Amino acid sequence: MNQTVRDRLPPDSAVQAEIFALGDDAVFDMTNLPFSRTGIRGVLFISTAMGSHGPRVKYFEKAGKDQPSFSVSIADPPRVVASSLPARVLDNMSPDVIAWVSLNREALLSFWNEGAYWDVDEVRAFVDSLKKI
Repeated sequence: MNQTVRDRLPPDSAVQAEIFALGDDAVFDMTNLPFSRTGIRGVLFISTAMGSHGPRVKYFEKAGKDQPSFSVSIADPPRVVASSLPARVLDNMSPDVIAWVSLNREALLSFWNEGAYWDVDEVRAFVDSLKKI
């Protein structure tokens, strides 16, 4: 029996669940990036260090509470590490998200590791510096 890549991936956790797991004293920053910022149909969720996993970007077809998603590691090379979306969405959208993460890898890692302590001007400059595909 052939397993698809999606069948071997763990389910992607909801952002709300990740935020809840951080507790009341957690410091983090996050934003949703629309098509106009990324060139990717859908929404990319980026954040500073969050959860027990490594640096990653989440893709959603649309923003909203408890929406299904897939996550791409901010690694070299980036790869899909979890998904709760249908295989057709994962197959169609993951190459673009992987390309975008590759293009912005250094900036994303900087935000993940240090962004929770940036002021609003630094966060805006970071978001404005991200490249579209």
